[in-house]
Order: sequence, then structure tokens, then C-alpha cells
Amino acid sequence: MHFTKMHGLGNDYIYIDGFEQTVDDPAALAAAISDRHFGVGSDGLILILPSRTADVRMRMFNADGSEAQMCGNGLRCLAKYAWEHERAAGGPCRQSPGNNLLGRAAPRADSCREIRVETGRGVLTAYLAIEQGRVHQVGLDMGEPILLPTDIPVRVTGQQAVGIPLDVADRHLLLTAVSMGNPHAIFFCPDVDQIDLEHIGPPLENHPLFPQRTNVHFVQPLAQDEVRMRTWERGSGITLACGTGAAAVCVAGVLASKTGRGLLAHLPGGDLRLCWDEQDNHVYLVGPAVAVFEGDWPG
Repeated sequence: MHFTKMHGLGNDYIYIDGFEQTVDDPAALAAAISDRHFGVGSDGLILILPSRTADVRMRMFNADGSEAQMCGNGLRCLAKYAWEHERAAGGPCRQSPGNNLLGRAAPRADSCREIRVETGRGVLTAYLAIEQGRVHQVGLDMGEPILLPTDIPVRVTGQQAVGIPLDVADRHLLLTAVSMGNPHAIFFCPDVDQIDLEHIGPPLENHPLFPQRTNVHFVQPLAQDEVRMRTWERGSGITLACGTGAAAVCVAGVLASKTGRGLLAHLPGGDLRLCWDEQDNHVYLVGPAVAVFEGDWPG
């Protein structure tokens, strides 16, 4: 089984080209190949597949084998692979908030290509900044945030889950919950370095409030347009970055009156630029995508 390892800000995944290969049991493969001691080592497995509704399709599995609906860092890398390996030609980028954000993040790009990717949360658009025939930055239209608690899902009443008191692991927290196709629990704090994420992450991920478990993010506002954040990812544990999480943080900052609609998010693996557009209500994200190496997995 031939694979490619890629990462977005250190959030790393193993990619299998489903145009040429078939994976009979992706959940089992994800758990085995993601193991950092006995496997290749990654935060999960992503299958690159043909699509009937878009240029290409993504299926994403966490390191524990559970399937997730979406992954922003994973999607950026998939878009890079799909274009560079001629799995998706796409077309010229149209004028959009995502394209504008990409242009500011990658001003030296030779051209911009736009491809559509089928994901667990529908068809999303990726904007590719191409320099000397390679994709270096990718912008994503992450779609509209899901705010209704029953749709996130989170077991709270009301139209939004903002500032919900929650006591976990001897800490009194205020929860803001957002879904970007997968559930996110956001907690604002004075200093993310003071959070024992390895200790508090598991009980929050598996808290009874979240019937499908949740991704967990602690966020330190630095300014109206800048934050630091750390992530405990559902099914994978501590990760260096989370694209859908950063998008959820961008939304949560506005809902909780902590930040504005444009945001620079500093994650342990690097930076992402985001905006929650007032016109179309979509969240846009820009960041790098990097290929690490290729190999062959037995079996």
C-alpha cells in the first residue's frame, strides 16, 4: 500500500491515493499506520477518492480509527496532493473572501487554482496558491458555522452555546461550542501554557454534554485580531494544529465578544489566518500544506 505523509502546521496525516488503490478496512488501517511507535506515525489517515459531485473526495479517519466529518489541515494537504498529482485540475480562482485572504497570505504566487472537495460536511472549495508549479499555501471556504446546540451537538438549551459553566478536573470553565462539520468546545483563558491539556483533554472530549465527543481548544486572546490556542483533538489527543478548530475559535471569539471577525491564530505548529465573513456567513482559512515523504505499508 503506497502512501504519502503530509502535514499542515504539524497536524500530520497519512494519505492513500484511492484513484489507484483500494482500502478494505480504513478504520483498522488508520489505527495501525498512525501509531507513532509501531506504525508510520500520524494524527490519522485520509483517503483521496473520486467524486461524483466535486473534483475529488476526502474521507478522514482519526488515529483511533474513528471517522470524522472534516479536517481543515488535512483538507489543505489533500488539495495540494490532488492538484500536483493531477487528480483535480480545478479552474481559475473566482473573486471571493477566501481568494482575497489567500492573496494577502501568498502575494508571490504565480497563479491561483480553485478545486471543489467532497467532505463529510458537504462540498467545500479550496484555493491553491501555486509557485513554480507547486502548491505552497491553501485557502479554504469552510462554510457556515453550525451554532444550534442540537446540531453541534451539545446538550444545552437555547439557540447558541456561549458562556456555559462547566466544572471539569477541578477547573471552573466557560464553554462556547461551535461545529464546523465536527464539534468543537472552546474555552478562553489568560494563558494557554498553564493548561494541563493532557490531564483535562480526555474528560472534556468525553464529557456527557457531547454525545459525539468533541474537539477541545483552550484559547488565549492577545488582541482583537490575534490569539494563541492549544488543541486536544477528538480521537487523536494533543495535536500541533487543528484547522476546523481554528475556524471554530474565530467564530467563538465573536460570539463571546473576545475577538473580531478577522483573526491570526498562533498554534503550536504555526499560524493560520482566518475570517468569518459578514456577507455570506462563511469562515475562510489560509495556511500551508507540506509533503513530508512517501513509502509503502505492508499488507
